[in-house]
Amino acid sequence: SQGIRDTFVKEAEAKGAFEIVSETTFTDATSTDFTVQLTAAKNAGADLVFLPIYYQPASVILSQANTMGYQTTFFGCDGLDGILAIEGFNTSLAEGVILLTPFVAGDTKSQANVNFTNKFKEKYKDTPNQFAADAYDGVYIVKAALEKAGCTADMSSTDICEALIQVMPTLSVDGLTGQGMTWSANGEVAKAPMAVVIKDGVYVTPEN
Repeated sequence: SQGIRDTFVKEAEAKGAFEIVSETTFTDATSTDFTVQLTAAKNAGADLVFLPIYYQPASVILSQANTMGYQTTFFGCDGLDGILAIEGFNTSLAEGVILLTPFVAGDTKSQANVNFTNKFKEKYKDTPNQFAADAYDGVYIVKAALEKAGCTADMSSTDICEALIQVMPTLSVDGLTGQGMTWSANGEVAKAPMAVVIKDGVYVTPEN
């Protein structure tokens, strides 16, 4: 979250797009009560609350903001993907939430997406989120790297690891979570971001 926060602040200042009026954080031990953080944001007049966190604490934040009568726009990253599936969470509280995610199960434009979603539902009786799609892509990304590096079963794990480090920056992979995905020398993936808005309990892309 710190890295995401730093990039957000840097871009906000560079573009002059946002005035940051309040910044607060929390620990695992305090992730059940966000009254102080929400009160600070509300009193500062924040009309956009950025949540570079996972969906579990985000669901608590949305619930407590509703209780406080704090009406604002919430925006998060891919960590928010999964918030609609939390048991006992009132999904209407997520209405209008904006998040970035590389995968939307309801997207029918990609046949690979449709096939994966249908098979996942059949096997696990649930709808896949981006974490499931990431794991699926991850297996085939490693497979592609192993094949390009010429790795064999008799190689040591150390040699395989070194071979993969060398070959990863040379790969370009099309997957469920991105087309033409590439990797830097330090392992960071580059792919086009996708934003969705939660409307009526489902993800809606700007094209919709």
